[in-house]
Amino acid sequence: MNSPRIASPFPLARAADSDTVVHDNADAPSVLFVDQSGQLGGAEFSLLPLAEACAARGKVVLLSDGPFRARLETLGVPVEVIGNARVSGIGRQSLRLGWLRALPGIVRQVRAIADVAKRYDVLFLNTQKALVIGALGKPLHRRPVIWHLHDIMSPEHFGFAQRLVVKWLVRLAVDRVVANSHASAQSLAELTGRMADMPPVVHNGIDTDAFNAVGKLSPADLIALRGRLGLPEHAWLAGLFSRLAPWKGQHIAIAALARVPDAHLVLVGAALFGEDDYVQHLHELAAQFGVSERVHFMGFRDDMPLWMKAMDVVLHTSTDAEPFGRVIVEGMAAGRPVIATAAGGVTEIVRHLRNGWLVEPGNVEALAGAMRTLRVSPHLAQRLAEKAQADAQRDFSLGMYVRKMTDAIADTVR
Repeated sequence: MNSPRIASPFPLARAADSDTVVHDNADAPSVLFVDQSGQLGGAEFSLLPLAEACAARGKVVLLSDGPFRARLETLGVPVEVIGNARVSGIGRQSLRLGWLRALPGIVRQVRAIADVAKRYDVLFLNTQKALVIGALGKPLHRRPVIWHLHDIMSPEHFGFAQRLVVKWLVRLAVDRVVANSHASAQSLAELTGRMADMPPVVHNGIDTDAFNAVGKLSPADLIALRGRLGLPEHAWLAGLFSRLAPWKGQHIAIAALARVPDAHLVLVGAALFGEDDYVQHLHELAAQFGVSERVHFMGFRDDMPLWMKAMDVVLHTSTDAEPFGRVIVEGMAAGRPVIATAAGGVTEIVRHLRNGWLVEPGNVEALAGAMRTLRVSPHLAQRLAEKAQADAQRDFSLGMYVRKMTDAIADTVR
């Protein structure tokens, strides 16, 4: 089928009436999802439930291999890897030379994905490189294109050339954009010059049932859980759940820890994209502050409900504006107070001193002060945690997210 003529890539998304996850039906369009990464990042976690819901009439193409493929296959989602090392190696700020060197590989990927896309009703592009590869092939596959925006398209985050490519691809080749936050939507509208026609927003959803299944832990249960996870059983634990990267701000958390006596910091995550030097810097920083014995590097973990329930507080310390903040919602669903940086999509989730605590990005003393306050004020911590848990259940359910996204996909085909 040919792509329908749509005046704007930013039509309104339909609201969901139910939290029930919608699975495939005979009338649903067939969908080819494209994602650039084989690693499990925020964009990939958001794609998992959507691809599963569309598995009977869908397929995922990855531009590089990794654990994401295995995770999709475990859910019964058909997966194909169409990779090219040079294309995968293009970074945010190395666009010009990177794209020139990778041009032959880009052409091959564009053609290969276009050939696959012809067998589906709609092409769903989940990341920026997927946008470029999928949208450039539109004259070949002639399918409607939907882009799921997971980034704040500002000069602070992306280079001039990359923003220029995104601007014109969205204006010329994308039929619909859905953003993961109002912050992301506004940044794209500013980039494309369509401030009066912003993309609809569908906040990411999480599986709150997985957090509910753990239940409320008694003091004895908490001690036992920490022992099982290899954590200090009786310490006050602050958990930071993110890949280890400078903009995620683990160095800020270590510096703040030095100002909170006897507290411990649990870093759950790994260096996914060549940030090993930063990991070494974190170890050196902990030694410099004399807190090495109170910083626990736990690596990548997949059982977030258990790890978050084991904490006294969940931290979010990104130094740049976060497009959404999935781990914040997960911490809320775990029934733990959350301290987060007040920038980007985070402010659409956390309301200061109502369901969490907001601090200025990069402000070590503000973070340390919030940690000290919640440590000595358990009643305040409990009040914030209870409100946060209720908000997560109401506003960020997996069923609502999948329903809104499948509605957007269906509307794109119409």
